[in-house]
This record gives sequence, C-alpha cells and structure tokens, in this order.
Amino acid sequence: MSGHGAPESVVVDGAGLRVAVVAASWHEQVMDGLLDGARRGLQDCGVTDVTVVRVPGTFELTVACARLAPSYDALVALGVVIRGGTPHFEYVCSAATTGITDVSVRTGVPVGFGVLTCDNEQQALDRAGLDGSNEDKGHEAATAAVATAVTLRDVEQSAVQQG
Repeated sequence: MSGHGAPESVVVDGAGLRVAVVAASWHEQVMDGLLDGARRGLQDCGVTDVTVVRVPGTFELTVACARLAPSYDALVALGVVIRGGTPHFEYVCSAATTGITDVSVRTGVPVGFGVLTCDNEQQALDRAGLDGSNEDKGHEAATAAVATAVTLRDVEQSAVQQG
C-alpha cells in the first residue's frame, strides 16, 4: 500500500488563503474523485477562496501552475498518468514532477502534488478518494498545500515580529 508510513492527517486553519486547484481532464472518473477530495480538503481547512482551473492533461499542469502562482497563496496540482506500452509515461511523469517542483521553488508558493503515477487504472481508482478507494490523494494534496502555506506565513510573521 502506497500510503504506508504517511503521517497522521493534520487539518490546519487556512481561513483567508487564496488557493487555486489545477486539474487535468484525462481519466474523468479518477479526476472527479481527486477534485472532490481537494475541495473537501480545502473546506476542512476553512479555505473559501478557491479557483478551479481545468487543463487538458497532466503535462499542462506545469504551465498553468506557473501562470497562477503569483496570484495565490497555494496551489493544488491534480492529474493522473497511467503506464502504457510506450515511454510516454516516463516523459510525462518526469516533466510534471520537475515542472511543478520548479514552480514551487521558483515562486515560493506551495504546490500540493496530487499527480497519480500508476501502473494501471485500478491503482488510480484506489487512490482517487472515490467510494471504495483506499486513499484520497486529492484531499491529501490540498491539505498539504494549505499546511505548508500556513507554516510559511507563520514563519514570515514571526521573523517580522522579531526583526
């Protein structure tokens, strides 16, 4: 099980944060589950200022996140790539991971990484937060982004008060 060793889910108070959820469109059932999970996660954290942006596929998440980052306190990137018989899987997974990481590091805006990289559709369904799923990666990505944004905000406020 891929969730083995995960920390206890901690929901923080993200009231007042602006968050954009960028979601791919491929694999509609899985994406619907991830998007619903992210929305629940943001609601659990008290985030009410949420923008959802849909892009064609996981490869396009990076450019959308890069464009949106300056206007938001946190982003959530949601996608799914299922292994096939060509190297396409490796290229898209690598590009999405590297690109999303670059956006976060370059801008300082936390990006919750909700990109599923699975060997088959069943693995994706098991992680999509649907009825019967073992995991809810959309929820996890959203709460991770909010928790990181809150932590960074608190550190910055503490530095200002001390300085």
